[in-house]
Amino acid sequence: MAKKSSSVYRIIKIMLVVALISATLLAVCHKVTEKPIKQAQDNLIAEGINQVITSEFNNNPFEEKINIRHDKELFTLYPARKDGYITSIVMKSHSNKGFGGRLDVIVGFLLDGTVSGFQVVKHQETPGLGSKVNEPTFKKGVIGKSPANENFKVRQDGGEIDAITGATITSRALIDAIQKAYRGYLKFNAGSENE
Repeated sequence: MAKKSSSVYRIIKIMLVVALISATLLAVCHKVTEKPIKQAQDNLIAEGINQVITSEFNNNPFEEKINIRHDKELFTLYPARKDGYITSIVMKSHSNKGFGGRLDVIVGFLLDGTVSGFQVVKHQETPGLGSKVNEPTFKKGVIGKSPANENFKVRQDGGEIDAITGATITSRALIDAIQKAYRGYLKFNAGSENE
């Protein structure tokens, strides 16, 4: 009986050592990769900002980011300025209504609230279908419109925007993220009349 007891303790000790080594390796890997992953995400957003702004600017919007809390959610705003005056706004937003889950997007707004561009920066949608939200065909139906318009929805919901064939859920999620970004933009605009 003593042999069984000692072999059980030995197995437990081995399992604890293996678990400790595994946890240590995971912690080290996380620490080593954390900074490069964050840098890659920041680079993607900085590149996207330049793609969604159509007005002239001579600042670095990414470096001037501002966090805004609205409807219990946190948004990041990137102001584009020309000679100190805001020419357009980029908002980072998201929707949890995508087919694959969360959809992160940056949206450019002209000062009148019109969408100047958008870029999905992170998603888990079906490759070949949901990922088409970044293609020019879909963008053409959204850019130049304002979320203030009550028809800023996909056609299946009574709106003016053509959803991507086979990816209506993703299209709705993108519109949801843009509408959230617009509400954040309005909050910023209401509190910053002198800018």
